[in-house]
Amino acid sequence: MNADTPEGGIRARLLARSARQRATPPGPGYKWVALSNTTLGVLIATMDASIVIISLPAIFRGIGLDPLAAGNIGYLLWMILGYLLVSAVLVVVLGRLGDMFGRVRIYNLGFLVFALASIALSLDPLRAGAGALWLILWRIVQAFGGSMLTANSAAILTDAFPSRQRGMALGINQITALAGQFLGLLAGGLLAAVDWRAVFWVSVPISVTGTIWSYLSLRETAAGGRGRVDWLGNLTFASGAGILLAGITYGIQPYGGHPTGWTNPLVLTGLIGGVFLLLVFCVVENKVAEPMFRLSLFKVRAFAAGNLAALLTAIARGGLQFMLIIWLQGIWLPLHGYDFEDTPLWAGIFMLPLTLGFLLAGPVSGYLSDRFGARIFSTAGLLVVAGSFLGLLALPVDFDYGPFAALLLLNGLGQGMFSSPNTSSIMGSVPAKYRGVASGMRSTFQNSGTALSIGVFFSLMVSGLAATLPKTLSSGLAAHGVPAATAHQVASLPPVSTLFATFLGNNPIGHLLAGGTLDQLTAAQRATLTGHTFFPELVSGPFHHGLTIVFSVAAGMALVSAVASALRGGHERADEAPTTGTEQPAPKPSGAARPS
Repeated sequence: MNADTPEGGIRARLLARSARQRATPPGPGYKWVALSNTTLGVLIATMDASIVIISLPAIFRGIGLDPLAAGNIGYLLWMILGYLLVSAVLVVVLGRLGDMFGRVRIYNLGFLVFALASIALSLDPLRAGAGALWLILWRIVQAFGGSMLTANSAAILTDAFPSRQRGMALGINQITALAGQFLGLLAGGLLAAVDWRAVFWVSVPISVTGTIWSYLSLRETAAGGRGRVDWLGNLTFASGAGILLAGITYGIQPYGGHPTGWTNPLVLTGLIGGVFLLLVFCVVENKVAEPMFRLSLFKVRAFAAGNLAALLTAIARGGLQFMLIIWLQGIWLPLHGYDFEDTPLWAGIFMLPLTLGFLLAGPVSGYLSDRFGARIFSTAGLLVVAGSFLGLLALPVDFDYGPFAALLLLNGLGQGMFSSPNTSSIMGSVPAKYRGVASGMRSTFQNSGTALSIGVFFSLMVSGLAATLPKTLSSGLAAHGVPAATAHQVASLPPVSTLFATFLGNNPIGHLLAGGTLDQLTAAQRATLTGHTFFPELVSGPFHHGLTIVFSVAAGMALVSAVASALRGGHERADEAPTTGTEQPAPKPSGAARPS
């Protein structure tokens, strides 16, 4: 790059500034500053990915929009998935930019963007569809800032910590990120009960404080590599991944009399077109001199196996999260006397054992993996996860909470045992100069898994419900005075409408029979149909059928992940000092220095 050009001059000044910063090595306490700040960053980024899920009813009531009305379900989907899609598509790009221009610089900018977007979200001045679009667009901007944080946090920690402590540091960071997804559910329920804007207010002081703190305290400890942006790679990857994930998302919606949209020509075009663009991306990355996505890293067995296991585990974890919400909100909580409007908050509370398991196992397994290697802990953790899914399969729909909480705790412990050592293994297996892009690639697989899980598991659940729900719903409504024609019409609605109604904490029967049908019934019939037990008891059989499919697939994914984790092999784990800009040698393809 010519230093006489404006672009070259800017880059030269940035590199000179980084060199001056690195001239004075950070003190021994810097690594703890880096850990605390990056942990705060990934916590707020992942919390905001899930905080709106529980609070969607309050948000849509606040802006005066019925998300289940005809033509409005797109707002609902993009409120849930827009953040996840952006995070899945952009993290590898932003990790590569961190390698080129400085990981701390990109990370700091991410905190600033996240803070500004949080402020804009909390100040939504519009109503109805326009208000929803405001929130969706600023959520996308917020996801852009969050992607800067998650794409570079692991690389910053890998630079700051020696290998003997890296698993512990990455474990705390990674488990905080995973716990943030479930803490977001609890925080969304609590804050939505106060005010729907409070869901976005909570991010403002945290992100503003984090921005100021990161700019004042974080230092570049690794040299930015000279290079240029891989524009063609960026374009083909972002468009291919975005189109593919959007196609999977819209596959949830019914089409042409089918309960799902997998026969929709637009969905099929998106799936085929997305895969084609990703294949073009792979060809491009093998041709360009400075690719954004280092496909050669997949020759490292620990890197390839770790990312495959992370992808499948993320899909299974996302399926668990959404199925538990529907199970609790639509069936179990109403059966136990909770009003449908209160179920989002209580669902977050009753899922806390899962988060507790993450927080207990993550740091401990990360610390132990520094001494004994990653393979044994990550593989055993995935076997525990698979066992917990099989245990959930054995529970009745109306379960006793004690065994349910124990299985959630077991699942959280297993995921904590897996995630920390796996992240440490992935990040420790690549050369220092590729840590930013490796961190982005790791986050891409994890975030893509979460986005994929929604399409995969909602489709599995809808397919399971479609086989038995219409007949059960029609006969149940007719038995309580609903005219046969109306009962048949309601039963013929796509099962996804029923799922989303429970997901949003609405009374499903009250929503399905809106429009005067309830007014034609006796007071006793209305009380029965809209009470706490009619709908949960009606759908418990069809729901359990769908749940069996979902958790069986999730258990299978966890077992395949365990096999991949067991085959990761070993990799170089020299007790080097934190990186100071000197390039480390590339690891051996499978590594042999120390089993892990």
